Amino acid sequence: MKNKNLSWVGALFVFALLLWCTAVTPGKVADPATYTCAVYSTFFSLLPPVIAIVLALNTKEVYTSLLVGIASGALLYANGNLELALNTLFFNEDGGMITKLSDSGNVGILAFLVMLGILVALMNKAGGSAAFGRWASTHIHSRAGAQFATLLLGVMIFVDDYFNCLTVGSVMRPVTDRQKVSRAKLAYLIDSTAAPICIIAPVSSWAAAVAASLKSTPLEDQSMAAFMAAIPWNFYAILTIALVVFLIWRGRDFGPMLTAEAEAEKTENLRQDEEQTEPTGNGGLLEMIFPIALLLIFSFAALLYSGGFWSDGPTKYQFGAAIGASSSSSALCWAGFGTLAATILLYVPRRVLSFTKCMDGAVNGMKLMLPANIILVLAWTLSGICRDLLMSAQYVEGLVTSFGGDVMQLFPFICFAAACVLSFATGASWATFGILVPILVPIAYAVDPSMVFVVLGAVLAGSVFGDHSSPTSDTSVLSAASSGCPVMEHAATQLPYALLTAFAAGAGYLTAGLTNGSLLLSWGTAAAVLSGGLWLTLNQRKEAVRPIATVDEV
Repeated sequence: MKNKNLSWVGALFVFALLLWCTAVTPGKVADPATYTCAVYSTFFSLLPPVIAIVLALNTKEVYTSLLVGIASGALLYANGNLELALNTLFFNEDGGMITKLSDSGNVGILAFLVMLGILVALMNKAGGSAAFGRWASTHIHSRAGAQFATLLLGVMIFVDDYFNCLTVGSVMRPVTDRQKVSRAKLAYLIDSTAAPICIIAPVSSWAAAVAASLKSTPLEDQSMAAFMAAIPWNFYAILTIALVVFLIWRGRDFGPMLTAEAEAEKTENLRQDEEQTEPTGNGGLLEMIFPIALLLIFSFAALLYSGGFWSDGPTKYQFGAAIGASSSSSALCWAGFGTLAATILLYVPRRVLSFTKCMDGAVNGMKLMLPANIILVLAWTLSGICRDLLMSAQYVEGLVTSFGGDVMQLFPFICFAAACVLSFATGASWATFGILVPILVPIAYAVDPSMVFVVLGAVLAGSVFGDHSSPTSDTSVLSAASSGCPVMEHAATQLPYALLTAFAAGAGYLTAGLTNGSLLLSWGTAAAVLSGGLWLTLNQRKEAVRPIATVDEV
């Protein structure tokens, strides 16, 4: 009761303070060019993202945390004036929410995500993924083969992590059950080919989200090229995939996963006869392969077109230059629309799906992408208020510069660690890099431009770690649900693998900073740490080596 009363007193005090500020400060900006707030480019300009991060850590609720961070930033910009804060939050021409939504590039990314969601829904309805499952059941006859097939399907479905999780689990669960692969191992395989694959795929919803987070940064005009340049520096994602391949190939496990796999081998029947959502259509493998392949082809063609590959300008017939000069928003919209139209033309005339069912799938697809779009809009607004109105990036840039070049030696590792903590606590990778990229990338670009892609890769890698390992992550929940594994069991069995990989990735980023961005030495360190950790872990306990089928027996 006492704490409750104190909370009410605190709330009333804050409200009274805001009313007083509103009374003594102007509610409108006379000259936006000369207006500066009291916290302009100071320590307090960092409060909005800090508030958002702290709230997210405590509540595990991303949307509210971002919104509170945005509101606090608007109040700081308005010097506490409620009228000006509301106008800033929604209508400010530099950082307001409506302004962000009226930006053609931002709208293009949102439109692409909606079209991608529709495409995902249509592919599921058509029965293409179910056809793959039937094919796999007749061609896979070992535990290693079932796991490799799961891995392969996860890699093939790189366009979106939601689509990956939902499809791979429903398709491969009967196959892995037949070969007595534990549900926990299936969930791990699904989760490890969701976010880690999407974040290194140039054509995916994640690429679009990263490109969106780079808006208003020095890399805005080359967002797609920057994303591709950061792929080799995404140590966590690549090492995760490498670890999965090794574990399947050698037939080894450790930690709680070892116990889960041993129990699965002893179980007579893993099937629980769960309810399965049957596809509406009667499609085959073509219904899954065609849209994915077409989206990839159209996306690359659209990127080249928007970058002037076929024009008479300086990028004519210059692949790298055209990709760098391309507009990812426009290109992805063209590719998404073209793929969606072609997919409907493939399904309807062949009577795989009726036009009515296609429209029903379109509605479901829109709903699928709604959470991602909300996070993007909130992250854009928060970054706009902090970066463009409060000038937080300039403050941090000056702070880093004042400490000298030694800070940059640790900067990639610090960025990776910060992204790991935030993404694990919140389970939201998009919100993590949506907050950190607009702040950290400009700092790296200003202090040492040669390290900007290292820093970008570190932030993206850390964001993926949380999405991959946190029990509150949407992909963790979806992976567990689609595999028929309890969420906490999935988190407990997967976490040792994720932590080992994150430790190796962290060593790589530490080396990158100390060697001024040597990719070879950084990768050598990361691979050596991962190999050494695996050797120590697997050789401490003899039972970590299970006598199961290896790749040679598939």
